[in-house]
Amino acid sequence: MRISLLVVGRTTTGYLKTGIDEYAARLSHYAQFDIQYLQDAKHTRNQSEAQQKTAEGRQILATVDNSDYVLLLDERGREYGSAAFAQFLQKRLLSGVKRVVFVVGGPYGFSPEVYARANDKLSLSQMTFPHELVRLVFGEQLYRAFTILNHEPYHHE
Repeated sequence: MRISLLVVGRTTTGYLKTGIDEYAARLSHYAQFDIQYLQDAKHTRNQSEAQQKTAEGRQILATVDNSDYVLLLDERGREYGSAAFAQFLQKRLLSGVKRVVFVVGGPYGFSPEVYARANDKLSLSQMTFPHELVRLVFGEQLYRAFTILNHEPYHHE
């Protein structure tokens, strides 16, 4: 199974990029993992939030396949502890789906069309984080989930 992290915009902060790359490398021991970067909306000064979400949404929808299981990282999604997230991930792994796509949207969230396409929503916290930091935190949690599933000593209860 493949796991993709689909994000709007590049990671430009050095220490975050280093951390994201570290967890991506660690994840490659457990699954085919990749990060796909979509372009930020251009010339947004004269665009409304809805227009920006629509433009980003078109890119997101063009990137996912009909057969993908799409999870939005969204503040209104379900929250899991690390062990519960590992079990959730294992169910996806065993379901026969070829690719699970986790999506981090732009600064204003997702368009209605992206919400309609999503299979589920996941929240990392009720707190608000910068989008680049979400990438790092999620990468670490995904890595943690795999170590839990493989009974490795990374996670402590």
